[in-house]
Amino acid sequence: MMLSESTFKSTRDGTRRRKPRLIDTDWLVLRKLSKALELFASQTVGSGDRIIDFGCGDQPYRELFETRGADYIGADFGDNSELKISAEGTINAPQADADFVASFQVLEHVQDVGRYLKEAHRIAKKDGELILSTHGTWLFHPHPEDHRRWTRMGLISELKTYGWEVTQCTSIVGPLACTTLIRLTGFCFALRKIPFFGALMAAPLAIIMNLRGLLEDAITPSAIINDNACIYLVRARKRINHS
Repeated sequence: MMLSESTFKSTRDGTRRRKPRLIDTDWLVLRKLSKALELFASQTVGSGDRIIDFGCGDQPYRELFETRGADYIGADFGDNSELKISAEGTINAPQADADFVASFQVLEHVQDVGRYLKEAHRIAKKDGELILSTHGTWLFHPHPEDHRRWTRMGLISELKTYGWEVTQCTSIVGPLACTTLIRLTGFCFALRKIPFFGALMAAPLAIIMNLRGLLEDAITPSAIINDNACIYLVRARKRINHS
């Protein structure tokens, strides 16, 4: 079976997000997020758990859950997912259907955050949970839109407003390493515009600066990273008495 160009690109990007390469400008961020999600899945997800990935995209983390016996279901616009998201932002899934609602790097792209989080609340079971990652500090990146960034306090507060009680908040990549990755992204963007030699120069630069960022993150105090993260990964419990 031959893959179309669009399907091949989608599959390749999904694989890259799960297993980034050292020559990728976002290697450090994707690597740490993937490891954090793997730890979550190993400690929390069990056989038969129903997981709805709300805005699943290329579904890069499907394997993490399915290998543990979970029933993973992707939800998105278009025809490449099991569940469809309507133009109004609702999912064609019944109320209280999911043990876990997953949301990976989606919330910053959503226009109506309240509607999104309320719909996640609706489809979660009575004792259901939300596992969500989104940006603290990162470059503007519309896919096709990009609306906001959060502080730790702001993200926890917003989730609480829409019926979610945060039980865990993991900070991924601190401010020192993040500034290095932002510079790397800019340099590589410029280099890759140079025919042939640009890509050859971008790859070793990415390796050097990714390793620099890894070192910078290792020496940054955790107290600083906690409140100045590039990405926040939160686990939240559904509040039953929320109206």
